[in-house]
Amino acid sequence: MSQPTPLPRLDLELVAELTGAFWDEMRGQRLFITGGTGFFGCWLIESYCFLNRLLALNSQVTILTRRPEAFAKKCPHLASNRAVTLHAGDVRRFSFPEGEYSFVIHAATEASTKQAAEAPLEMLSTIVAGTERTLEFAVTHGTKKFLLTSSGAVYGKQPANLTHIPESYAGAPDPLDPASVYGEGKRSAELLCALYQKTGRLDCKIARCWAFCGPHLPLDQHFAIGNFIGDVLAGRPIQIQGDGTPRRSYLYAADLAVWLWTILFRAPALVPFNVGSAHDVSILELAQTVASTLNPQAEIQVARPAIPGAPPLRYVPCVDQAVKLLGLRQTIGLEECVRRTAEWHAK
Repeated sequence: MSQPTPLPRLDLELVAELTGAFWDEMRGQRLFITGGTGFFGCWLIESYCFLNRLLALNSQVTILTRRPEAFAKKCPHLASNRAVTLHAGDVRRFSFPEGEYSFVIHAATEASTKQAAEAPLEMLSTIVAGTERTLEFAVTHGTKKFLLTSSGAVYGKQPANLTHIPESYAGAPDPLDPASVYGEGKRSAELLCALYQKTGRLDCKIARCWAFCGPHLPLDQHFAIGNFIGDVLAGRPIQIQGDGTPRRSYLYAADLAVWLWTILFRAPALVPFNVGSAHDVSILELAQTVASTLNPQAEIQVARPAIPGAPPLRYVPCVDQAVKLLGLRQTIGLEECVRRTAEWHAK
C-alpha cells in the first residue's frame, strides 16, 4: 500500500446497516478511545466517523495516542475530520481532557509477540496501569458505558478435546510462565473493570477478542493470515513456520466493528462475550485458502512434517452467547475476507 487508504465503503455500509439502530444514544455525546492508531482503533474510528456523518449525530470523539503525527500520517482523512480530536499521551499516565464523555472504549495494547518476548514488564504495565488509568478517567468524566477489548488469551491453553472455548470455561494462563504476560494482563484488566463496576458509576462491557483479518492488519508481523497474504502479494511462496496443524478462526474486521459497537451499546454489564469466528481451519488449510483465493499457482512451504496422531493446538472461540443474547453473526466468509484484505493492501 503506497499511500493512506480509507476503508472500503461497502464495509462501512455493512457496519451502518447492522448497528444503525443503536446510535441514537450517541447523539450530541462525546466518545473517548484509547488505542486509536491500532487495527481495532482504525476500524472503530472510521466506522464512527461514517455513522456520525450518515446519521447527523453531532457527536465528537477524542483519540488518545502517543504520537498524533503518526496517526495523522496513517489516517489523514480521519485526523482532519471535524469530529475528531487527537489527545497526546501514554495510556498509563495521560492527562485527562476536560468535560464529560458518555462513552469510553479502551482498545490500547496490541497482542505483540515481539513485545511479550522482549519487554514483558512494559506490556504488563501498559495493560494493567493503562486500564486503571482509563477507568479512572471514565468514572470522573461522566461515562455511562465503558468497553474493554480483552482477549481469548484469558483462557490460557485450549484443551485438545475442547474444539470451541465458551465464556464459562474456567481455565487460565500459567501465572509462572513469562509467556502468559498478555493473557494475565487482560485477566487483571477484566478484574479492574469488575472493581470499578462496583462504584455504580458506569457499566463495563467486556469483549474477549480472538483472531481477525481485514484492512489495516499488518502483513509482516506475527499474524499468520497477514503473512500469507503478504507472501502472495509479494510473489513469494507461502511460508508456514510450523507443521500446519494448529487450528484457528478469523473474523473479518467489518464484522469485528459490528460486534464491538453492539457490545458497547447493547451488552449487559460484566457479561463477557467472545468476539471471533467459530469456523475454524488448520494453518495449512488457511494457506491453501489464501492461495486459491489470490493465486492458485502460489507455492506453499511447510517448515516441518506433522507428528502422526498428535492432537492439534487450537485457538477457537464458541460464540453462541453473542449469537443468542445479542443476535450477532458472521457475515463475511474467509475467502471474501482474504480477497478484501488483499485488495485494500494492493491499492
